[in-house]
Amino acid sequence: MQKLYVFDTTLRDGEQSLGITLNVKEKLEIGHQLVKLGVDIIEAGFPASSPGDFESVQTMAQEIKGVTICGLTRAVAQDIDLCAEALRKAEYPRIHTGIGVSPVHMAKKLNLTPERVLEQAVFAVKYAKKYVGDVEFYAEDAFRGEPLFLTKVIEAVIAAGATVVNLPDTVGYASPWEYGELISFVIKNVKNIDKAVVSVHCHNDLGMATANSLAGIKAGARQVEGAINGIGERAGNTALEEVIMAVFTRKDGYGVENNINHREISATSRLVSRITGVTVPDHKAIVGANAFNHASGIHQDGVLKDRGTYEIIQPETIGVPQNIISLTARSGRHALQFRLEELGYRIEGAQLDDVYQRFLLLADQKKEVFNQDLYVLMGDSGDSENGIVFQSMSIATSGVGMATATVTLEIEGEITTDAACGNGPVNALFNTIDRITGNKATLEDYTLKSVSRSSEALGEATVKLRYGDGHLVVGKGFSTDVIEASAKAYINALAKKSSGEEPAMVI
Repeated sequence: MQKLYVFDTTLRDGEQSLGITLNVKEKLEIGHQLVKLGVDIIEAGFPASSPGDFESVQTMAQEIKGVTICGLTRAVAQDIDLCAEALRKAEYPRIHTGIGVSPVHMAKKLNLTPERVLEQAVFAVKYAKKYVGDVEFYAEDAFRGEPLFLTKVIEAVIAAGATVVNLPDTVGYASPWEYGELISFVIKNVKNIDKAVVSVHCHNDLGMATANSLAGIKAGARQVEGAINGIGERAGNTALEEVIMAVFTRKDGYGVENNINHREISATSRLVSRITGVTVPDHKAIVGANAFNHASGIHQDGVLKDRGTYEIIQPETIGVPQNIISLTARSGRHALQFRLEELGYRIEGAQLDDVYQRFLLLADQKKEVFNQDLYVLMGDSGDSENGIVFQSMSIATSGVGMATATVTLEIEGEITTDAACGNGPVNALFNTIDRITGNKATLEDYTLKSVSRSSEALGEATVKLRYGDGHLVVGKGFSTDVIEASAKAYINALAKKSSGEEPAMVI
């Protein structure tokens, strides 16, 4: 079988499209998990878009090893210079440069003739090649481009040194049979196509990103680009976990293999959801909460007789364990460690001791600790590292909808207590935190949901704050007390205020 390279753009196309800016620590956390997942290439960002993105790519290049670290550029020298500098310490650096090739992009967006676009494309690849050996060229909006002109551009950039050629369906306009035909056409008509890897990068505007990507692979593409959970511009990118599992489940249909550790899929999905604040729908393929849930009596009967009757993927394959060990306050370290290892976490020593103590506090509040609780436990490290620590709160209500919240926070080692009123407990709580911290951001969104089973279920609060400079930050908080979870989420968002960033670039 031929190798299928998996190119993850969660931290570039996924992150920038959300309207939020992940900090360096958050990007590193996702990056390390992507390495555990086994992706081949991590597109870490767009260095020329902002100093913050430059720093993120630079740090990822320094600290993430064992995979190719890629940075995006436009087909201009300044972008490429910055990208090369950010990638300077990468073990395996790649510059991803390109330009629009469809009539609407050339005439309306770029105001360039086809001849000038071709010239700029070749220049960009040659210029990037001075810095790195691995250069990927993207032909933005390739699907809506004129096929013969597209093949001319691809042939020229490969001759200029491109090692990978990316043929995006930038606006999600293609149907699977049409996109497969485009990939086949390019492979058959570009004379030097054997000198480069053909890559597919699809968007989900018509709900066909996964199908289009698979059609491209079937037609001969040997790199697939996408984002975990399908996050991305507008309706999103190709959901990598869907393509990965389609190829795994239907091995004979595609004739490719990859390096993915399938048992890390669930853990990766949950991590990305927690950090980005983008909730995975229950019905989401592969990683949704209902993906392996059988509600119908007929289905349940069939699965009990033979799992294959209604399960084409076993939950264990993607790291969702099926076991009978119940975790309670009486469970020991070994039982906890065993369950965490099943969920994809490798901890021992002092880290295990710390997690175990937090587990006991949670177990004292709940009769049984479930897998979802453990995901929260491993991701909820508190806010002390951000300089704001939630200490305590009390809520008093008076009249219809009126409430007063008293909150105590530790900020940079100093304890502060204050109170404020509001239209209900949560509003009063947020008003009090604003008084203590001096926050001027606007609350743009607030959601609350249960993330585990039982009457003592953990509540997950998600807060989105919009700052005066237009930037959006996401905070999450967890607690069996939903008001406390709301306070933790608000504080988490306040602690993550980001620096400015220019508009994202989508291919």
